[in-house]
Amino acid sequence: MNASTDSRDVATSVPGRATFPFAGLIGQAPLQQALLLAAIDPGLGGVLISGPRGTAKSTAARALAELLPEGQLVTLPLGASEERLIGTLDIETVLRDGSVKFSPGLLAKAHRGVLYVDEVNLLPDTLVDALLDAAASGVNTVERDGISHSHAASFVLIGTMNPQEGELRPQLIDRFGLMVELENCFDPQVRQQIVKARLAFEADPSAFRAKYAAQQTAYVQRIHAARERVPQLGFGDALHDHVSRICIDAAVDGLRADLVMLRAARALAALELAATITVEHVDRVAEAVLRHRRLQRGPHAMPPPSKPPQTTHESPQQPRSEDNESSEGDWGHLPPETVGTTAVKGVIPLPVKKR
Repeated sequence: MNASTDSRDVATSVPGRATFPFAGLIGQAPLQQALLLAAIDPGLGGVLISGPRGTAKSTAARALAELLPEGQLVTLPLGASEERLIGTLDIETVLRDGSVKFSPGLLAKAHRGVLYVDEVNLLPDTLVDALLDAAASGVNTVERDGISHSHAASFVLIGTMNPQEGELRPQLIDRFGLMVELENCFDPQVRQQIVKARLAFEADPSAFRAKYAAQQTAYVQRIHAARERVPQLGFGDALHDHVSRICIDAAVDGLRADLVMLRAARALAALELAATITVEHVDRVAEAVLRHRRLQRGPHAMPPPSKPPQTTHESPQQPRSEDNESSEGDWGHLPPETVGTTAVKGVIPLPVKKR
């Protein structure tokens, strides 16, 4: 379903429409891992999927929703209002009857399911803030004229974007827990496998899904077991030290990367029914945590831009004045430069009056 459709088309998975099985996805291992981790711990903040058109972003979102308790997929349309997203309060009912009448929005409908946002980079910042707040906290609060109402909103947030159509602001993209970048497939064998699978699914959805029924059931059981196991896993000092070093090396802003990396590693350990969270678990989730947070520093970052060559006509460096010792003063201030004078022929100097 396209996010630009009318809000009336926003609903759960279309009844009677077969869903491509999660286990049938080909060549999408990093994406599948990120989605499973977000399903195990929705508090991670969701998954941002970046990639060109036709790379199975929406297919993967629908496939994951089928594995969750209510199997519900709610799509946020591109033109939705804030009230449509968070819900509304009827103030007249409060004033008349003294009771709060709340009309649920899409966040309430997505509870225990998947909230899918196509072209999230084209949404207004206010909507992105609201859905990211709910995704991280699991609670949606609606306030109006001093009256508030809160309800559970625990869902897996999946946002997709095509980088050719614009980027998210750094303040918003950092709040997504994990990020996966999809690329066009140029491996002929893998490409053919994907096309054959899609054609087989379209020709006979029931027969195709039957091939993956056992794997689908196993995924459901693994997610359920992992959710129960998450609270039993703790973080040791060695694990904290490893995560801190990775995040410092990536020169990330703030501590959100550290927190998400630890929680993602815990979710992965729970998914694999491991007794403890290991450094290997951290290393396997680190890229999805850092891909959208890594700054232009560190051994794995892009090299800094080279300085422009100095010209031969550059004047000597002048000492800074005492009132401009800090570079934090006037932004863009340049120190004075010595400029030579040249006599111009044919110009008569003006007389100087004597005092």
